[in-house]
Amino acid sequence: MKVYFRILSYADKFGLSATVYALLMALSILFGLINYSFLMPTLDILFDQHLTASATNMSNIYRKAMDSATQMLISEYGKKGALLSICFILAAANLLTNFFKYFSLRIITRIRANVIYNLRKHIFDKLTTFHLGYFTNERKGDLVSRITNDVQEVENSVINTLTVLFRDPLTIIIYFTVLFFLSWKLTLITIIILPVSGIIISGISKRLKRESEEGQHTLGQMLSIVDEMISGMRVVFAFNAQQYMYNKFDQQNKQYVRLLKTMYDKRELASPLSEFMGVSVVGVVLWIGGSMVLKQEMKASEFFFYIISFYQILVPAKALSNSFSSIQRGLASADRIFKIIDTPTQISDAPDATDAPPFSDAIEFKNVCFRYGHEEVLKNINIRISKGKMIALVGPSGAGKSTLADLIPRFYDTTSGNIFIDGRDVRSLTLDSLRAQIAVVTQEPILFNDTVYNNILFGNPGCSEEQVIEAARIAYAHDFIMQLEHGYHTHIGDRGMKLSGGQRQRISIARAVIKNPAILILDEATSALDTESEKWVQAALSTLMQNRTSLVIAHRLSTIQNADEIIVLDKGKIVQHGTHKELMQEDGLYRKLHLNGTSL
Repeated sequence: MKVYFRILSYADKFGLSATVYALLMALSILFGLINYSFLMPTLDILFDQHLTASATNMSNIYRKAMDSATQMLISEYGKKGALLSICFILAAANLLTNFFKYFSLRIITRIRANVIYNLRKHIFDKLTTFHLGYFTNERKGDLVSRITNDVQEVENSVINTLTVLFRDPLTIIIYFTVLFFLSWKLTLITIIILPVSGIIISGISKRLKRESEEGQHTLGQMLSIVDEMISGMRVVFAFNAQQYMYNKFDQQNKQYVRLLKTMYDKRELASPLSEFMGVSVVGVVLWIGGSMVLKQEMKASEFFFYIISFYQILVPAKALSNSFSSIQRGLASADRIFKIIDTPTQISDAPDATDAPPFSDAIEFKNVCFRYGHEEVLKNINIRISKGKMIALVGPSGAGKSTLADLIPRFYDTTSGNIFIDGRDVRSLTLDSLRAQIAVVTQEPILFNDTVYNNILFGNPGCSEEQVIEAARIAYAHDFIMQLEHGYHTHIGDRGMKLSGGQRQRISIARAVIKNPAILILDEATSALDTESEKWVQAALSTLMQNRTSLVIAHRLSTIQNADEIIVLDKGKIVQHGTHKELMQEDGLYRKLHLNGTSL
């Protein structure tokens, strides 16, 4: 139940809401009890039975209260008038029952909506705080499954049981109290017998939770496969891999269906099992209670009321047993959700972090090492990047170029060593203020399924339309944007797939332009482009880099010949540094790569 109450903690002011709900539901149950309570004197009036004048023991106190009220009505209005009065009382009690029930359900509806909203919000907020390595280790489809399917399962299996878990125990307690006053012997027997069904169903529920966890994991795997296929559809078609992807998906799909069948079988078993146990208990009550009536230890009207009241316990008891089996799927999903929420955030603001002042001097790497898992990616890196300078990083694939650049905006933190901006350790600065001064243009332009205008504005949401257009002009994107169907308000599709590679890259450059960053990181921004597109993008980049501090991860020599300094990395170490001319005069890795025509 710890996980269950943790879910409920996401409701706003849950304690107050639960208290008001319990009060309203208790009133609803009590007025419902009045309906059934007047059945005893009503039957006695109809069948001309003697009304109880006094109570000699605890079991007669409840009956005496009902009979006294009925005698008052008979003495005032006569039997026929009393019967009519009781009918009006029953109608009024029923009206009040449903009145309080309605408003109690409205409270539950708000609790449910708040829980789901806050839970999804917390998961999404948490995902935005993780470092890049987290998303490398996790399947995207599985993460999407947790924020969609798992939260939906929590709503269906957990939140929907709120009414059952709060109302039904209260109903059972109130009606058991009434039953105790009617006949403590019969009530004691039912208290002994009823828990048996609960123990049996509890065993089924535990197995159901284990299978639910596996089922949700399998569903996440399925979504990952779908995401991979859609994202890589061009490659799938090119290699005739449709059958391979189908078989991969079908395998997970069949496994999920097998688990689903097993879960449904176990969950559906709870209902007939609880019904059978309930009928068995009713049979015992009928036999014992009927014997008491025959022995005149109990009046027929009392026994009739007892059976009706006992039935009011069986219904919520059955609902409770069914909800406990149903709730396991939701708890399994909640466990998967809380694994994300409970994952510690590795990169965050230090308690004494301060805002970064405007960049004015230099970026320095001092004895920086970085290890990813067991692999040492960077080893003892020492670099100084002065303001306004262009520094290029070159080297073979896997040399650590992108990782080194990712350390500046703290996408990762160093394993050892320090990175300073204007003499201040980046870990002593707030993330927002640090990243506000940095723009990144990557090899694969990341655009969103929105308009061209909003994709550019993403770099600085406070800018005007004139500034968006000016940024597009600087990025050499304005002309092709105006040729689109709706100009700047054209939707560019998922990941901007309605545009060519060069067009996507120029929009991402415009996004960087409008941010007006002091520090610019270009991660192989032209490597995936054709010659014509590269010409336009290179022109845009040249304009963007003017009067900025730039760190360029080079793929083609044309982008770095004019760099103030070129740093050559190999296996995580700096093996050379200097200008293009100086490095070409050395017999080192840079000259070797250049002369061999190897792409940098």
